[in-house]
Amino acid sequence: MTTRTRDFTTQKRPRRARSRAISTLPPLVVSSLKPHEVDLAYSTLVCPTCRTWVPISTPHSSRPKLVPHHTEKAGTDDPIRCPGSHRLVTVNLTVDQWFRRLEEGLTQTDGRRSTRVIRKPKTGSAPAVMQIVRDTVDDKTARKLDEAHVRGCSACSIKDDKGNVLHPADLTARCTDGRRLAQLAAHTKRLAPARRKAQMDCEDWNDRRAWALRLLHEQQWDQHAKQVGDADLQRADDALAALIQTLNPHKADAPQLNDWERADLMSAITLLATRKEQLERHRR
Repeated sequence: MTTRTRDFTTQKRPRRARSRAISTLPPLVVSSLKPHEVDLAYSTLVCPTCRTWVPISTPHSSRPKLVPHHTEKAGTDDPIRCPGSHRLVTVNLTVDQWFRRLEEGLTQTDGRRSTRVIRKPKTGSAPAVMQIVRDTVDDKTARKLDEAHVRGCSACSIKDDKGNVLHPADLTARCTDGRRLAQLAAHTKRLAPARRKAQMDCEDWNDRRAWALRLLHEQQWDQHAKQVGDADLQRADDALAALIQTLNPHKADAPQLNDWERADLMSAITLLATRKEQLERHRR
């Protein structure tokens, strides 16, 4: 049977602020602070001097006060102590009273929030297919669509005993698509003259614009044609002179050309001479 031994080793106790120093600032009354700046459940509050959370030493004693603290980060060398250290605290509220005040404050905050309902904008109904294509099809296409629908729809056509289509049915007796196609055909037929006139005006305006651009290009070319011709002629002349000099070098010790190189050089000289003659003829 094992017996429980007793440990007589001295254990390290947590450090507590047991200083008799008292701050010269007036006592801090808990009821005068805002509910969200106090936490009586953990005996802490926000120091009014440095605005940091500070524990209350011995909150249930006769003289509770704020523990010594500073505003720098933990581990800072030679920190500056906050003047609110050792400040007396008057705890004149219980935990239940403080929690009730905190709930009332949250209720008032929720009441100040906007409760306005922002409704979504109403979206209109999507247009029908016939309403979309009525501005893109011409009168011939609309008529062909109507005729094809009449041939394939039993409600929009009147047929004989053999199934041949005699004539389209009345507009009131047609189906939904048949009525829309008939209205589309009538609408495009009514607007066909105006559409053709607008199309012809647009084509005429495009032709006039192209003619004006071509005339402007010719005028601009006439202003610079002489300089461009002189530059082309000078370039051809310089190239021809360089090839002739290569064919007949001035130095006696220049490398001699073989028959193939001489033939290629003569062909290039002939082409350049023909090009120079064409440029001179064009300038005249």
